[in-house]
Amino acid sequence: MAAEASQAAGALKPPTAPAAVPPAHEPAVDTRTWIAIFAAILGVFMAILDIQVTNASLREIRGSLSATVEEGSWMTTSYLAAEVVVIPLTAFFVRVFGARVYMLGNVALFLAFSTLCGYAWNLPSMIVFRALQGFTGGALIPTAMTLILTRLPPSKRTIGLAWLMLSSTMAPAFGPTLGGILTNLYGWPSIFFINWAPGVLMLAGLAYGLGREPLQLKLLREADWPAIASMAIGLGSLIVFLEEGNSKDWFASDLIRGCALAALLGIVAWVAILQTRDKPFVNLALFARRTFGVSSLVGAAAGMGLYGSTFVLPLFLSEIAGYNSLRIGEVIMWMGLPQIVMMPLAAAFAKRFDNRVICSIGLLLFAGSCFMNATMDATTGYDQLVFSQVLRALGQPLIVLTLSNFAIHRVELANLSSASGLYNMARILGGAVGTAILATTITLREHFHSARLGESVSLFSGAVQERLEQLAGRFVAQGSDPVTAGQQAMAALDHIVRRESYVMAYNDCFFILGCVLTGSIAVMWLADRVIAGGK
Repeated sequence: MAAEASQAAGALKPPTAPAAVPPAHEPAVDTRTWIAIFAAILGVFMAILDIQVTNASLREIRGSLSATVEEGSWMTTSYLAAEVVVIPLTAFFVRVFGARVYMLGNVALFLAFSTLCGYAWNLPSMIVFRALQGFTGGALIPTAMTLILTRLPPSKRTIGLAWLMLSSTMAPAFGPTLGGILTNLYGWPSIFFINWAPGVLMLAGLAYGLGREPLQLKLLREADWPAIASMAIGLGSLIVFLEEGNSKDWFASDLIRGCALAALLGIVAWVAILQTRDKPFVNLALFARRTFGVSSLVGAAAGMGLYGSTFVLPLFLSEIAGYNSLRIGEVIMWMGLPQIVMMPLAAAFAKRFDNRVICSIGLLLFAGSCFMNATMDATTGYDQLVFSQVLRALGQPLIVLTLSNFAIHRVELANLSSASGLYNMARILGGAVGTAILATTITLREHFHSARLGESVSLFSGAVQERLEQLAGRFVAQGSDPVTAGQQAMAALDHIVRRESYVMAYNDCFFILGCVLTGSIAVMWLADRVIAGGK
């Protein structure tokens, strides 16, 4: 604690790099430690998977709970809000309970709340259980990264981080697929019950691999509860503002205006309070370090790309291509499969080359895949999308692994837990901000394109009249009378205009993602030169 307090007081001073330990003198990593680390990585996969796994089953869940589309969105919002709130707190809770007790407790509670989600009897109960599930699952993300950074020697950290980043990027890719398969075969409650399979393995691995540590419950009495409360209010309100704003027409809603004000006041109070503390529960001053700040900013952009692409593409495939949840999963999974091969290569590259170069290549590949998706039309489907998904899968490991190396570059042992929590918080917040921007873009740009296309589709145009006659003739052939056929032809033409407007809006979203990722390359070069395992 003293070391962390000292660091918080002088965080703006250039940090002194710790003396490098010769690899030959590094302690060997025993089997128990590796088992604990892989169990923790499994927990990260499970926690992130549960953000996405419900997306393929929302229609069935809403029907069972008698919820509207707008009400059903709170199932995801509550989970994400609780997850973002708990991530910065994990360093504090690990000090209080120890890694073993804290992680085992969170896994057990996560499984219990997952089960309750499957038995939810109405929408309010589902929202509460999802929030509790997010609060316990969110803690598994930074604690896994902290285990890797504190239990592995420098020469082995890149391997551990590679597996961790693989799990965090593959989970969004396989979530919709797994959710669709389970819902089709066993019903929507099964998407929550399936957590018991990896959960039991995780419990066993953590119980075996982590040693007991003394509890420090007195730290709960000494905790900075005003700062914690302001952080929870600020971050929780921010997530609700971002996730629900578009569906409620942003500042036209009293709820959204209230959340915006609460987010602003809460976050400002959180930062202000921590500036007056000698022993802050999380070291926000890390953001003032150039390389850590760059890694967090680019990490937020990468989170926007990852979560944004897995938000927009399923919408396109569902609304335009007419794919069901299983078919959508077959497309999305190509964003995950090549990463199994690519991640070990990324780890090897990170140990030999400047990580800024590797990250830049990854951002180019990811941006390129987005620009490819920005040229879709109404006939685009599986065959046309596989290559862009593979390209995305090749780029993501290069990004996420190198960014984690930048995030821990020259960070002292006492601040590693704070660095882990803040970096992961930035990544998830980037995804939330990106999803909000893209949802609003779809709404605004669809209206724009519909108006522009509508100006061209005039009843005085010969081409339009010819098209209406063809459509009317088709409906007459199907048994409609001429008057009804004419009305059906007008409705069909209107549907085509709306469809094309949405296609163009989806293309605009991917173009935005491509520009953000491309622009991140310049930001990346503001960081220090880093080679994994080196100084």
